Amino acid sequence: MISIQNYIKKNNSISPCFVCGDSLKVLKKLPANSIDCVVTSPPYYMKRQYLGGGIGLEPTYQEYIKDLLAIVQEVYRVLKPTGSFWLNLGDSYKNKQLLNIPYRVAISMQDEQKWILRNTVVWDKMKGAMSQSKDSLGNVYEPFFHFVKKKSAYYYDADAVRRKPREARVENGAVVSATGVSGVKYRRKIELSTELTEEQKKNAFEALDSVLDKIKKGELSDFRMVIKGTNQRVTNGDTTNLSGRAKELQDKGFYFLFYNPKGSMISDVWQIIPEDTQGRKSHFAPYPEDLVKIPIILTCPMDGIVLDPFAGTGTTNYVAAMMQRRSIGIDMSREYLGIAQERCSLFGILNNGEVEMINE
Repeated sequence: MISIQNYIKKNNSISPCFVCGDSLKVLKKLPANSIDCVVTSPPYYMKRQYLGGGIGLEPTYQEYIKDLLAIVQEVYRVLKPTGSFWLNLGDSYKNKQLLNIPYRVAISMQDEQKWILRNTVVWDKMKGAMSQSKDSLGNVYEPFFHFVKKKSAYYYDADAVRRKPREARVENGAVVSATGVSGVKYRRKIELSTELTEEQKKNAFEALDSVLDKIKKGELSDFRMVIKGTNQRVTNGDTTNLSGRAKELQDKGFYFLFYNPKGSMISDVWQIIPEDTQGRKSHFAPYPEDLVKIPIILTCPMDGIVLDPFAGTGTTNYVAAMMQRRSIGIDMSREYLGIAQERCSLFGILNNGEVEMINE
């Protein structure tokens, strides 16, 4: 039997390490700054009775938030400075009042625990249970928060999740960008401008030629040009003391917006249909594998360790192993972890006897 500490220090297998126990107590046994990425979805407040007990059934939502934040504080301690914490949390009603629990938790994490919130992803589930309410809308989304411990230099492989860009082309001898920009329109605007000086016009033409040359060479895939006095909206406002773009426009008479040749970043709205398999008879709220894939590939290095302190039936661990990352899954229910082990064993991820469920 391999201890959780030895798994972190020495184990090179992608077999997940499943730990049966209370998340708060188990996390306290983990070394500080030892985990690269945490992806989890804790039990929601007053939604379901899970096997093994745990948080979610506190008398008040304030007590639930307090209990959850105690676990999150330990997550902060065990997460590396370069690590990321992805938290999926749904909301609850009480006395016909939507409690805003996910956002209360997120704000408390920022204000009380020094977490830095980088994104709030909207998980658009695209479908939901039939709403029986006659005076409120059906809910088909949940927030998915991305937290880090420091403002910069955390691990982030942006290129791994970019949308593949369309390619530039040549039409009738003219270079055309990925979205059809040839430069003809911009040349005309420069020529007709009454606000650009002759020197600014000359510089603008030269700069445009240079950009089009980079498009032709494949160094850029697309661009936009903003020219003074052409009724184009200035990006980020037109106040020069707040907007660098506005100052550039004032000083030079033009500026460019460049698109990454590797493609654009995905947005913060993810359309992913919930899954209703993987031990449905025992666990009623497994989140989908596709929801876990982007956080892991984006914020966990290949040699990193992924942690899920509310592992349930092991979706996070299963996906981590399929993506060649090691992982630790903690849950209070032996039955859920048994399902998780079976899932991994069926697909050859869990090596026989190499990593066992342990009690901490």
